[in-house]
Amino acid sequence: MKLAIVCYPTFGGSGVVATMLGTALAERGHEVHFVTYKQPVRLDLLSKNIFFHEVNVEEYPLFHYQPYELALSSKLVNVVQEYGIELLHVHYAIPHAYAGYMAQQMLKDQGIRLPMVTTLHGTDITLVGNHPVYKPAVTFSINNSDVVTSVSASLKRDTIALFDSAKQIEVVPNFIDMSLYKTEFKDCDRTIMAFPQERIITHISNMRPVKRLLDVVKIFEIVEKQLPAILIMVGDGPERFVAEEYAIKAGLKIKVKWVGNSTEIDRILCFSDLFLLPSEKESFGLAALEAMANRTPVISTNTGGLPEVNEDGVSGYISDVGNIEEMAANALKILKDDQVLNHFKNAAFAKAEQYDILKIIPQYEKLYHSVLASTKYL
Repeated sequence: MKLAIVCYPTFGGSGVVATMLGTALAERGHEVHFVTYKQPVRLDLLSKNIFFHEVNVEEYPLFHYQPYELALSSKLVNVVQEYGIELLHVHYAIPHAYAGYMAQQMLKDQGIRLPMVTTLHGTDITLVGNHPVYKPAVTFSINNSDVVTSVSASLKRDTIALFDSAKQIEVVPNFIDMSLYKTEFKDCDRTIMAFPQERIITHISNMRPVKRLLDVVKIFEIVEKQLPAILIMVGDGPERFVAEEYAIKAGLKIKVKWVGNSTEIDRILCFSDLFLLPSEKESFGLAALEAMANRTPVISTNTGGLPEVNEDGVSGYISDVGNIEEMAANALKILKDDQVLNHFKNAAFAKAEQYDILKIIPQYEKLYHSVLASTKYL
């Protein structure tokens, strides 16, 4: 099968999942073409059957904002024509499904039928997509996709509730390549980050307001008063400065380590004892899944798709948004006793195995073949 994948190329969850999906499909013999404005951060172009096509947006004085959707749809037409693409899989309803539809119409005029699968990841629905300015375009994009998938049952419910659409939505969860986590890192040396007696707590995000960074630091503040610990903050974003200021005023400057964006997420998680994710909204919680695959239990909120990933009392604990005291108390339940901590670590890993890429990729392949078969004679 020859397919094109459109995604954001950044550190965000949707781009990571799209890249992993494309790489796995290529390894299974499919020809995969990534079409976006920059090479995805986790894309290895040395892999067999993988191609990258950069979308260039020309500067033109007439446009106050450069028309990326126009450039993307035109690039898609060119890639389909040149490489004989059979299927388009876009991640995010807007602008990607919208641009995909325009490419479909241009190709249709040339007698080419290009079926499109749209995967909804969260903010394209619950935040951006629900804004009055974009809602009609999102609704249109969903209704005009051949197949629509969501990364969690929670996101499917939100989409149905927010949009006037009769489109059937298939739940295909995010995934992780568990083969990468069967053995521990040889250089997983905890002394790099902490003293032997200290527990290592980690948070990873893009540090937007929805991630509730102050809650992360406040949870750690309570925990640190009762046992030796450090907090590793991975990522960057608009809420970092406020959280850093709070940590300094709370006397936690040497206890909270800010490492910025990192390509060594798994190495950081491999020596972590606990992962904090007190988000206001998470459509799935890929960061939590990555932590669990590294045998790191999770303290999270019960919002969105998080309860589907983080099983309460098994892989960690879940609490209401903003309930800092309960999350701190649950963190201490896990961290205070070595035997309890090891039990949660093993249970987190076992839960992560349910989302192994080898169990999820066939679900996408089945959808691809189904949509190709249903559109073959149209």
